[in-house]
Amino acid sequence: MESMSRILKAKRALPVLFVAAIVTLLVEDGLKTPVLNRSLRRQSSYAVVQTNAPQMHVPATLDLPSQRSLSLNLGGGDCEWTPPTYHVPDDIDFYKTVIAGFPSGDKRMIFLQMEALTGWPAKDEWDFEHIGMSNHPFIKANYPHHEGIWGWEDEADQVVMMVRNIRKSMVEYHDILWDIGYAKTWEDATLFLDRLYSERPPLSDFLVWRDERVLDEVDWYGWFIDYYMEGGLLRDIFTHKKTTKHHWDMLMMPTVYTRAELDYDLIVGADTVVEDAYDPHCATVTEGCAPVAVISAENLRDYTRGKAETALIGNVLKRDSRIGDYVIEQETWDCIWSELIENGRGLKTVYDRPTPEAEYNFSAEMLEAMINELSRLITKYSASPWNTKITANKVVALLTEHRTLIQEELDDLLAGRRVLTEKDFLGPKERERRRNLTSENKEGATPTTDQEGEKDYSRYFFAMDQKLLEVRRIDTRKSLYKKRKEAQDAAKNGTF
Repeated sequence: MESMSRILKAKRALPVLFVAAIVTLLVEDGLKTPVLNRSLRRQSSYAVVQTNAPQMHVPATLDLPSQRSLSLNLGGGDCEWTPPTYHVPDDIDFYKTVIAGFPSGDKRMIFLQMEALTGWPAKDEWDFEHIGMSNHPFIKANYPHHEGIWGWEDEADQVVMMVRNIRKSMVEYHDILWDIGYAKTWEDATLFLDRLYSERPPLSDFLVWRDERVLDEVDWYGWFIDYYMEGGLLRDIFTHKKTTKHHWDMLMMPTVYTRAELDYDLIVGADTVVEDAYDPHCATVTEGCAPVAVISAENLRDYTRGKAETALIGNVLKRDSRIGDYVIEQETWDCIWSELIENGRGLKTVYDRPTPEAEYNFSAEMLEAMINELSRLITKYSASPWNTKITANKVVALLTEHRTLIQEELDDLLAGRRVLTEKDFLGPKERERRRNLTSENKEGATPTTDQEGEKDYSRYFFAMDQKLLEVRRIDTRKSLYKKRKEAQDAAKNGTF
């Protein structure tokens, strides 16, 4: 009887043990996969799934495969900045944004805001071209400027355009020329050109050439804005006339053709009627090349207007849930601005240089060229049909403010409150005037306006331009190979 009693007790215990085992499995599953995520994503084998049930929208931040490093919302408007996750999964469907702008350091300030707001990283256009395609949701671009390249193929969905003060852009462009290598050529004749030429032009010739290039860049500046505002409409850089695809393709190779060889009347014809033609690349962007927003990095730096500019960026990202779902709560946006701008969190920007930017003056000729280009753009985008567009109104407001500052500088110059030096941006007319004054001051000399007897270094600088492009590409490849190696090492060590 005792043995029979034990058997009956064992039989009664079996269901209890079975239930305990089931509970253990459920708990283990719950520990491995959060219940909320498991229920919403229907990943649990124990869940009863209604195949005809309506689909529930699940924010991307609740999806485990999509989770990443995100700036923290501490509540009450407080936050803590954290860097983005630099490894981007290939299986997430992002709504991707191009941050387009004339070459300068300011686009970085914008993509840093996007990274802080979403936790996902940006990637440069050249990285796409040389490292390869990836799923980065933010693309930094100088295209169609000659410093840029359309390297991201058909990965973009929308464009935001960065607009910076034209004067600061011209100084930045000078610094690009000088820092990348032109300054060093005066110290070492073989640094870039080896022994291609037996004689180097003097510094004065470089300054003349630099001024001419900067004057060209004034035209590039306005042409860049037109390109995006008009959704990729093909225009000549220097006349701003509508142009042909053939001429456009030549313009895209500035180190192959000289400006004279790109002359509009020569290639297209002064009386040619040109139909509207658009850059084929723009057809690969979901919303086209026209910007959905215009952003000022200078406004971002402004302690009065900066937070509103961050809000603009946040709202641009929230236009589509495929990136908007990753944006941190709006109550933290002011704090994100403070973390990046006031506290200097994130990557270094142009404003983090240890020494202040060198200050250059511009001659009346060069300031007037900037004012004329800004006035052209302001007149164009103030008129119908542009004046009903938010983006055009923003362009007009920014350029009007910039023009006022440049006009004040011109007034100071004409009143003698600014004094020009030889290393300033003098332009052809001012340099010619100074050359004549020098000739007059020499005993027995007569002023001259021609260049007879002077050496022509134009081919030298053209070759230098080509060499600079080659060096830039080599440096870019080296940098990209280094990044690739670091990424491979990180993947191998599991340190993403």
